[in-house]
Amino acid sequence: MLRGLYTATAGMMTQQHRHDTVTQNIANLNTTGYKQVESVARSFPEVMVALQNGDQGRDNRQVGKLNTGVFAEESISMMVQGDVTESNSSDDLALISDIQVANPQGGNIAFDDSGKAVQANGQTIYKPQAFFNVENPAGGIGYTRDGDMHLSSDGRLVTSMNQNVLGQDGQPIVLAGSMDDYWVRENGTIFNKATGAASGRIGITVAEQPNGLTRDGEGLFAEKTQGAGSLRAATNEDAIEVKQGFLERSTVDAAQSMVDLTAALRAYEANQKVVQFYDKSLDKAVNEVGRV
Repeated sequence: MLRGLYTATAGMMTQQHRHDTVTQNIANLNTTGYKQVESVARSFPEVMVALQNGDQGRDNRQVGKLNTGVFAEESISMMVQGDVTESNSSDDLALISDIQVANPQGGNIAFDDSGKAVQANGQTIYKPQAFFNVENPAGGIGYTRDGDMHLSSDGRLVTSMNQNVLGQDGQPIVLAGSMDDYWVRENGTIFNKATGAASGRIGITVAEQPNGLTRDGEGLFAEKTQGAGSLRAATNEDAIEVKQGFLERSTVDAAQSMVDLTAALRAYEANQKVVQFYDKSLDKAVNEVGRV
């Protein structure tokens, strides 16, 4: 009996985590460059159920497998290209990434809508993604798709979270005047409109394994384990384009998020009723059956 109580409780905890994940997505519905997060659940190890005394002379006849609960294993960011909308502001920069991966059998690998492809041998491959290089307040380099940028009072190009945007040389980009005085080419090179001289180039990093990156707060991603994201500097051969006057929208699907939120709530309530049922059964066993 207690096994069912623990199973229902584990289900409640999993649905709570799922609910929190969807709520986070909805809260960032209008956050520039935000990548939707999906909650991944995994069942506890299965156990084989068998008859205790066998059946018709057969010892321990197998009945079937039984899962003894479920838990939220992790939250995975959906690293896919978001919709790009025009903002008509010189400060805004959108990063469009469509990096292809060659298929050993010829052509390019076809990725699904989640940016994932499963090979015939079972190997999972994720579509590479590009990120702006910014200075991580915690130290080191952070990676972001937040193109909502502006020039600070001292001329530093910063994100909406006031993080320094780094150039290819790893140093903060400093410009004079306003972004209206500059135009940004597709490869991230910044040119002065008056003189035509290059004033720097925005640092862009390609993550060959974007799901190896972890969220580091304030819209940043980081490579906590070296090599997990297989990072490299972007090259002119990569299908990457920087568009000035545009912003990348969040990848959150508002309608699907509301469906997931309702489903998590209903599943939580169902598990809650199971817990209440077991509680009443135990109460009857202790206070009534035990009295006899």
